[in-house]
Amino acid sequence: MKKKHPEPVKAYKNLDFLNSPDARTIRILAEFLEPMKRFREQNIYDTLVFFGSARTVNPQTAKEQLHNVQKRIAESGEKNPGPALQAELDYAKNQVFLSRYYEDATGLAKRLTEWSKSLNSIHRFVVCSGGGPGMMEAANKGALEANGKSIGLNISLPMEQFSNPYITPDLNFEFHYFFMRKFWLIYLAKGLIIFPGGFGTLDELFETLTLVQTQKVIKKMPIVIYGSEYWNQIINIDAMVNYGVISKADRDLVQFCDTVDEAFSYIKDELTRIHLDKERN
Repeated sequence: MKKKHPEPVKAYKNLDFLNSPDARTIRILAEFLEPMKRFREQNIYDTLVFFGSARTVNPQTAKEQLHNVQKRIAESGEKNPGPALQAELDYAKNQVFLSRYYEDATGLAKRLTEWSKSLNSIHRFVVCSGGGPGMMEAANKGALEANGKSIGLNISLPMEQFSNPYITPDLNFEFHYFFMRKFWLIYLAKGLIIFPGGFGTLDELFETLTLVQTQKVIKKMPIVIYGSEYWNQIINIDAMVNYGVISKADRDLVQFCDTVDEAFSYIKDELTRIHLDKERN
């Protein structure tokens, strides 16, 4: 009697194949189609995207960290702390400075969500973040405080990135490919708010500005750079204009804001002018 061969595994169930370089195109396509399905099921058609550092902590945590470092310095009995303690002290002071932006991101996301809910439409201008801690957490937290939905587009990284607890569960995503995550951050966006951040935040800001400048993104959307005290030390857009590497019109692609009231009014007025007034007429 002939021995019966085991049933072969279908290609789309073969995990060895799906996780191999040969199936990379399939994995990329999955990160395009699966979010599309979920957004459609949740009636999400436009977003307000918050960018910012994953390393920033809330004000209470920042003050506790500073207090702990200062306590260790006092207990050491040294008049001047050594280089290692001084570095910790400087870092803790900077965290206290940046923590104000965590608070502002929470407040701005809350106000925008409350305004969005007042429009009596289906999930307009939903707060969206990169899904991780820091400023991203602050944005999702603000939306939750307003009893609204919010999106987290997380990315698998070897350090510091994990989903924050304030994201709406059905809108919590985990990406492998940066470019697919960036696609979904920008594709549905009707406005962007850039809080203080590092390389990742700069990457997201300048890629978006490049896409708008070159008209690869043709939709109009307000782009707010929040916190001029920080950003004026990091970038100098006026210098770019003066050197002629960008035009004066490119300078107008962004709006600097320093208070929640200022940013909220600007974004609300722009979204009303660009989208809501046209829909009403």
